[in-house]
Amino acid sequence: MGMYWPEIQAYTAALTAQGVPLVSNGGPASILCTIPGATQTNLGYLFLTEFFVDSFIGIVIWAALDPANPFVSATSAPFVIGLAYANMVWGFAGISISTNLARDLGTRMVAAIFYGPTVFSFDNYSWISILVNVPATIFATAYYEFLMRDSIQRIGAGHAVHEEGDEGLVRHFTNRGLMEGGTTNMLQGNGSGSDEYETGKREHGYLDTQGAK
Repeated sequence: MGMYWPEIQAYTAALTAQGVPLVSNGGPASILCTIPGATQTNLGYLFLTEFFVDSFIGIVIWAALDPANPFVSATSAPFVIGLAYANMVWGFAGISISTNLARDLGTRMVAAIFYGPTVFSFDNYSWISILVNVPATIFATAYYEFLMRDSIQRIGAGHAVHEEGDEGLVRHFTNRGLMEGGTTNMLQGNGSGSDEYETGKREHGYLDTQGAK
């Protein structure tokens, strides 16, 4: 606000002279927080849009943080998450989204200081931008954990078994590059293949310190 205060003041004066409300989409208050457009009065539609956007971002973040995800490395995770945010902004910003409680609530309070409490009551929208991302993120996390997370971690924790047994695990480790030729060596009874197999299981938590699960 301090850096652009002269420009904001000039803009505010121009809108005031025209009789345009300062708390409106395109008004100075919307510089700080999300204000829906004049035709965006369907709260159900705005709710579902915000819920979808926040859920999508939550799923991408959880996928990027999943160590079993072979498509995202630690170095590329920030770019993947940033691209997810960018896609949602490019696709849905025109409909009015906030994507983040922390990004909206603090700035909305600042907007209330300068432009009055109307920023919280305008079209009864503020609860959507402030609160919807919370249940949406919980939904995204639950969806990823129950339906998308690599089951190898559940196997390692002893909560599940591979549907094809140890041979299926060998194939998985080999395809991931954790066992070079592991499947062939295992099937041929080669000791080195068995060693690689045990190492791969141990690295994924499939073996505990007491031995094979």
